[in-house]
Amino acid sequence: MGFFNFYKDTFKHGIHPPESKDETNALPIRQFPFAPVIILPMAQHIGAPSEIIVREGQEVRRGELLAKAGGYVSVPMHAPVSGIIRKIGNVPTISGKMSPGIFLEAFPSSTQEVLEGKPIDPDTATAEEILQGIQDAGIVGLGGAAFPTHVKLKIPEGKKCETLILNGIECEPYLTTDHRVMLEQEKDIFKGIHYLLKATGAQNAIIGIEANKQDAADHLAKHLPKELPVSIKVLPVKYPQGAEKMLITSLLQKEVPSKSFPIEVGVVVVNVATAAEIGRLLPHGRGIQERVITITGPGVKKKGNYLIPVGTPLRFVLEHVGVEEEISEVYMGGPMMGVAVSNLDISIVKGTSGILVFTRKDVNRSSKTYPCIKCGACVDACPILLNPSKLGILAKFEAYDEMASDYHLMDCFECGSCTYVCPSHIPLVQYFRLAKRVVRKREAEKKEESHA
Repeated sequence: MGFFNFYKDTFKHGIHPPESKDETNALPIRQFPFAPVIILPMAQHIGAPSEIIVREGQEVRRGELLAKAGGYVSVPMHAPVSGIIRKIGNVPTISGKMSPGIFLEAFPSSTQEVLEGKPIDPDTATAEEILQGIQDAGIVGLGGAAFPTHVKLKIPEGKKCETLILNGIECEPYLTTDHRVMLEQEKDIFKGIHYLLKATGAQNAIIGIEANKQDAADHLAKHLPKELPVSIKVLPVKYPQGAEKMLITSLLQKEVPSKSFPIEVGVVVVNVATAAEIGRLLPHGRGIQERVITITGPGVKKKGNYLIPVGTPLRFVLEHVGVEEEISEVYMGGPMMGVAVSNLDISIVKGTSGILVFTRKDVNRSSKTYPCIKCGACVDACPILLNPSKLGILAKFEAYDEMASDYHLMDCFECGSCTYVCPSHIPLVQYFRLAKRVVRKREAEKKEESHA
């Protein structure tokens, strides 16, 4: 008697939330208008903030360097529009903290042509030159994490990248950004893969796409250059398959060890939209000025996928697309891993993949939190096989060190699956985020004490 492999071409556990993609997945990417004033926070990626090099009153052209990288784990910032620097000061961010930033007033009559830089030829450039070009372009992961891409692509000494994975999963409900990029920007994606293979030393690449985007898989397969060592694999639909470790398991049946990175199993994972930006910008030596964003949700009137300049104020975006009167919540990102905004005066940043708007009737605010009933639903849902129930109880008693040392808290990547399935409505992922912040702070304090 044979056994059916329930986990063939996928990972263990996970969930199946409603996809809610039908309203935008067929809508082509459209250019968004330029806001009168662009507001650019310098802290919009993981690592050190960008360092401002322009002055108030200075005129700049679209694509011109406004801020240099603040270190190796940092990227520069370029002008999303041609205009004049009206103010340099603190600006609000989605985290609730203020960040040094630039207020750039757009020239209303400008053609908004982008400055050309020094092109990089993937056939003649070295891996280091490509990595430098990616940093100079200000490219970060566009899937939401906003980690500087050049750092991610740098292969540590003694390690080897055997396989490059292009992440076209986009498992978050509502979001269709990557879907449209795959359908409309295939040439940029393939050009980007060319650069990425050279930069990582990988001999082949796999584009992973979920079955609900079969048209994108067929489109890429149809236009795939013969000389490019790329295969396309369609996977079953399941959340959170877009997470790096889950995608590696689904495609290669390899498990990334606890507290390790994909390179430990010879893999580098890059989002398809990030690859497209690399392929679009490096041949011209340009910096990133805009990105594709899905704007949708029950509260949005003109839903769609828009190419929006970085730094566009959220309030301007919502005014342009139109929203219903009784807005309850606005999210940046998807409903599972995105963040509810508390201030409409924040701006679009490089890591913004979606904007979701919900009305009062769409949000259930009457859900009371009840004690854990030990049902095990969260354990069955967790894709990395943690015990969210036990972690939640420890979090309640602020036993953060025990959570990290005995129950692998730091392996949690906050997918929200546990919170989604909890019948007691316990906000588990919020508990874990707080606990991880405390653990990181304590670890940093210990390091400071040891160096004192």
